[in-house]
Amino acid sequence: MLAKNRWLILISCIIINLSLGAGYAWSVFQGPLIEKFSWTTAQASLAFSISFAMVPIGMIIFGKIQDEKGPKWVTFGGGLMFGFGMILTSFTNSLFMLYLSYGLILGFGIGMAYGCTTSTTVKWFPDKKGLAGGLTAAGFGSGAVLFAPLAKSLISTHGVLLTFRYLGIGLLITICLSSLILSAPEKKATVIAQDDKVNKKSNEMIKTAVFWGLWTAYIFGCVSGLMIIGHAAPIAKEFLNIEKLATLVVMLVALSNTFGRIIWGFVSDKVGRYKAVILMFLTSSIGLVLLRFKIDPKIAILGIMFIALCFGGFLGTFPGITAENWGPLYNGSNYGVMFTAYGIAAVVGPRLAATIKEANNGDYSNAFLISIALNIIGMILILILERRKKSKI
Repeated sequence: MLAKNRWLILISCIIINLSLGAGYAWSVFQGPLIEKFSWTTAQASLAFSISFAMVPIGMIIFGKIQDEKGPKWVTFGGGLMFGFGMILTSFTNSLFMLYLSYGLILGFGIGMAYGCTTSTTVKWFPDKKGLAGGLTAAGFGSGAVLFAPLAKSLISTHGVLLTFRYLGIGLLITICLSSLILSAPEKKATVIAQDDKVNKKSNEMIKTAVFWGLWTAYIFGCVSGLMIIGHAAPIAKEFLNIEKLATLVVMLVALSNTFGRIIWGFVSDKVGRYKAVILMFLTSSIGLVLLRFKIDPKIAILGIMFIALCFGGFLGTFPGITAENWGPLYNGSNYGVMFTAYGIAAVVGPRLAATIKEANNGDYSNAFLISIALNIIGMILILILERRKKSKI
């Protein structure tokens, strides 16, 4: 019964994350909004930035609540917030309203629900943390792949604002119904008795050198991936001079990102979390080298796919790493704190690429070299942490 229930819960978490991933189909909405309201790209894109910034905040605030009370009603509330934010966006008539609805409310809802699904799967699958975390993260990563073409079709027939309304209603219902299946495994007496030794709260976690080492490595691991995701089309058009393949490159990045969460999650279960992360840093560095020297466009595209594959792997692996170091009991709030690294990387990666591109007449080369250096530093950090862990066994 336990095995049956936990797989059903995993499927529900994947469905919820797939729905939440619709929030990242922003690029489909941005153009029509700019055209309708005559906003600048910078003004409109700030809504997405606000939304993204709210995700770790929602995870941290509600992580503690779901650790204590269970994931069902927190996820239900996140579904309400997410759906209401998207529905409210359909009544947008000003930038302030856009920032409030799509930015603050929708983003906060993502953080509430995503924090629950990530933590819940890790708790139910202590024997398959990597695979379960990877599958859940893959759902979130592939949401834009599924909903972007649907949104584009709806916009062409009903307009951008009504598209927000229709999607908001459908996604609200889907997330809220799926959340009713969620529950946390019962806290066994042995786990409770060992709380002080095995399960650490976030205020204890952040006092350890291990946390800061992993947090820094997480930032470095995500920088290159987010750089590629944020600039995939212009890299193809301007750096590789393959404008006709720009759309294909964007799709390959999305698919590699999605499958990377599953593949690396599976690998981490087999070889260990730290070894998997070291392999990700190495593979991402190889991808950056292939892209930087662009010997052939096809090889460069392969390099882009390597980078995206590893980026997805970091997202699929770090929930399990957090649980292994500080226990599964408080992983909702603990991973919320760890996930702030992702938020920092989301600012640093795309901005680094944009700044270097502007300073070098459209050439991204130095940005790729800096990313390689960050990967090497991240690899060294993980090697140190792995040796330290072995010395304590």
